[in-house]
Amino acid sequence: MRIDIITVLPELVEPFMKESIVGRAQKKGLAEVHIHNLRDYSTNRWRRVDDYPFGGSAGMVMQCEPIDLCISKLKSERDYDEIIFTAPDGEPFTQPIANELSLKGNIIILCGHYKGIDQRIRDHIITREISIGDYVLTGGELAAAVMADAIVRIIPGVIGDEQSALNDSFQDNLLGAPVYTRPAEYKGWKVPEVLLSGHEAKIRDWELQQSIERTKRLRPDLLKNK
Repeated sequence: MRIDIITVLPELVEPFMKESIVGRAQKKGLAEVHIHNLRDYSTNRWRRVDDYPFGGSAGMVMQCEPIDLCISKLKSERDYDEIIFTAPDGEPFTQPIANELSLKGNIIILCGHYKGIDQRIRDHIITREISIGDYVLTGGELAAAVMADAIVRIIPGVIGDEQSALNDSFQDNLLGAPVYTRPAEYKGWKVPEVLLSGHEAKIRDWELQQSIERTKRLRPDLLKNK
């Protein structure tokens, strides 16, 4: 899988992509993440990529031309399954969306900045708009990093224990069950006996019941989608 991230702040994204799960996936050859500085596609002598909005409202807007030039160059080199814009008014990013995107071959993530991007890019080039939450960030770089991490980590072979990823919270619209490790007792706080039993079927049943109960208590909205 290949992810191309377009940003005005590559130095904010690049370190993250070299570390942890995303970095490991690239070293294994299971994923590629390429960062593109949008200013490299500016035709302005000062490498500006934004301008004042028509209509006189406050803030600055990312221009059509550098975005179009960058994406057009990438599309001339390969086909893309999705061209994603990190937008606060986009569809909420969820585990099922991460699962879906992990099956794609090539995707572009355009990081929003300033007041946003010229609407014509959204109308004619972007194929999907995604938000990581109901709040506004200074730019879409953190959103792109969040999406890349969630997508790459579930590519087969990235995590040593693939079953671990399948048991994560939000898979099957359920929160994960409580987890414990050694020692079995600490300050009188004991690990549930079933987890020490070695009876795999009973353990799986306990984990499922715990997941359902936690979801009902903490995120009942998730159960509406089941």
